[in-house]
Amino acid sequence: MSDSIVIIPTYNEKENIEKIIRAVFGLQKEFNILVIDDGSPDGTAEIVHGLMEKEFADRLFIIERSGKLGLGTAYIAGFKWALKHGYDYVFEMDADFSHDPNDLPRLYAATHDEGNDVAVGSRYVSGVNVVNWPIGRVLMSYFASMYVRIVTGFQVHDTTAGFVCYRRRVLETIPLDEVRFKGYGFQIEMKYTAHKIGFKIKEVPVIFVNRREGTSKMSGGIFGEAFFGVMRLRLDGWFRKYPKLPA
Repeated sequence: MSDSIVIIPTYNEKENIEKIIRAVFGLQKEFNILVIDDGSPDGTAEIVHGLMEKEFADRLFIIERSGKLGLGTAYIAGFKWALKHGYDYVFEMDADFSHDPNDLPRLYAATHDEGNDVAVGSRYVSGVNVVNWPIGRVLMSYFASMYVRIVTGFQVHDTTAGFVCYRRRVLETIPLDEVRFKGYGFQIEMKYTAHKIGFKIKEVPVIFVNRREGTSKMSGGIFGEAFFGVMRLRLDGWFRKYPKLPA
């Protein structure tokens, strides 16, 4: 059994899902995959089931949910499943190839080999490494991360990054049922909480490529949650009692 599981949340990703699964399974390092599908009406889950039955019964898994319940709740469900099934390295990754599967071994090495607890696939730690995004979205994302650093004092350059590896002990220590945010605020909250507990976080430079197929799930409400949520995280940082770093 692999020690690593890649969690891929999906909603209407029929154009990408088989390609991304085959790309991950084609890597030299063995990774398993858990798809969290939020009731995609386009048949995404059916494609996954077909691959599970015909080729990847022992490496590919799926959780099907009844509707669009939010990115954060999808990952929380995936984290709990991964812990229950004994994985030591748990990855977040998008289905649309904006995250390059070839970078998965680099995130793994940053945790497994270098001893970090969290590895963040960072668009901004070595400049702005984003391809094919409208300039307005690049600026919004870049300044959102800068805003988080200013408000919280948390020195990670890409706090909203969704390409992440967590060691098992991080997910066992963070109270997953107390994570509040569901959109991109979830990504900030998870990293900030890991930082406040005292886990070692490393940013690994990656190139983010805008999706070529399918439709983006970004919305103004997601950014609104992140914007106001950061202020709340800062207050938490002053008053909340965080779990202790495990020995």
